Amino acid sequence: MSPTLETAILIAGAFLAGGMNAIAGGGTIVTFPLLVAFGMPAIQANATSATALLIGISGSIYGYRKGIAASWGWIKFFGPASAAGGLLGAWLLTNTSEKFFDELVPFLLLFATLLFLAGNAINRWLGANADPDSAHPAHKTAALVLQFGVAVYGGYFGAGIGILMLAALALIGHQDIARMNAIKTLLGALINVVAAAYFIWSGLVAWPEALVMTVGACAGYYAGARIGTGIRPELVRRLIILIGLALSATFFWRTFMS
Repeated sequence: MSPTLETAILIAGAFLAGGMNAIAGGGTIVTFPLLVAFGMPAIQANATSATALLIGISGSIYGYRKGIAASWGWIKFFGPASAAGGLLGAWLLTNTSEKFFDELVPFLLLFATLLFLAGNAINRWLGANADPDSAHPAHKTAALVLQFGVAVYGGYFGAGIGILMLAALALIGHQDIARMNAIKTLLGALINVVAAAYFIWSGLVAWPEALVMTVGACAGYYAGARIGTGIRPELVRRLIILIGLALSATFFWRTFMS
């Protein structure tokens, strides 16, 4: 394949991923396999994909700025665990053998896809909880432990962490989905920034591909934000689930059957 065509495909894939993230999440399910398909080792592909998709964080934070300001106490509560977990996850990735990660990838893709599939059920569950300010200390501790685990997974692979963070917030009684999304957005940004910084420091990021994909992701985030109000998020979720299941099956076949 010519370098020009490969660049065009990377830009298109990152554009799709950026749009997906702006509307419903799940962009990693596209960008990571795309880099692997072009011959990049899986661990480097994961680090490069995570770094390339960081472009949307500032826009997401700006969009949720009011909810973030209103939820600053909870963000400070979960922030240290999120940063520590993201760093640990990134460290685990850089200290994982290529063979082990290759064999783990199909399960990670399937896990991320199933999280999206379970998203509506989790959202329905969110409405049946009490006031978070009066949550039992045991529930707060459990939510903090769960958030740390989510952050470790986020630093290690990342796809689908939004659903898991909503579950952690549900444990302490959050009901306002807009406020929850604000908290989730900033904590997710913290996890991704810490992990990407570690990947960059470790020299894992393939910069030519990352910069090319950043261009596509930037355009995709912008397009997704512009047209997102006219698209049913459920349709995007279904597309993500279909892509995720197809890619999971492909990687299971590639890893264990071929």
